[in-house]
Amino acid sequence: MSVLMVVAHPDDEVLGAGGTMARHARAGEPVDILFLADGVRARGEASDVAAGERRMAAARNAAHVLGARPPRFLNLPDNRLDGMELLDIVQAIEAVIAEIGPDTIYTHHHGDLNIDHVLCQRAVLTACRPQPGSTVRRIFAMEIASSTEWNAPDGGFAPTRFVDIVETLEIKQQALRAYAEEMRPFPHARSYEALEALARWRGATVGRAAAEAFVVLREIEG
Repeated sequence: MSVLMVVAHPDDEVLGAGGTMARHARAGEPVDILFLADGVRARGEASDVAAGERRMAAARNAAHVLGARPPRFLNLPDNRLDGMELLDIVQAIEAVIAEIGPDTIYTHHHGDLNIDHVLCQRAVLTACRPQPGSTVRRIFAMEIASSTEWNAPDGGFAPTRFVDIVETLEIKQQALRAYAEEMRPFPHARSYEALEALARWRGATVGRAAAEAFVVLREIEG
């Protein structure tokens, strides 16, 4: 299995699937990460360039902790993907898919509050059109704490796939520490305590001690 994580911003990959990524890496399966935007330059900070560089450095550190390959950055406009032509985003993703040839892709859920997340999933599905010869056999959508659950109820996340991360939950927490600048105190949804509670709850719903949950967008067997 060859895995590609396509996400809008650095920290999304760990929030949504850090434990699962670590499982893939432990199994000897290559894990690549593609970030569309840096996640900070839309905040209007005076030091937005420095903040963006720190966020990319954090992404590299988190990837190392998880056992993934060094990440790739497209540096598209942060929180402004809706101002771009969708085709430009799709073609950038297509180029990475053509180079790597992954069979499994993790990305965002269509119901997230963050517009970059929404456009990311749409671009991924367009880039992964099921044409003959495509390497992509599985596409999974993940939940991002402080985005997926913040949207209106009709955009609700209804998982259909669960990955046991009891053995990699601590690795996920270590990777989150690389993004300490982005973490918040409990009871914020993006706190260490809340994310562990989410993993425990997702696990308990399927009789496991800890899990990450996904929606199956595509899965081809045989």
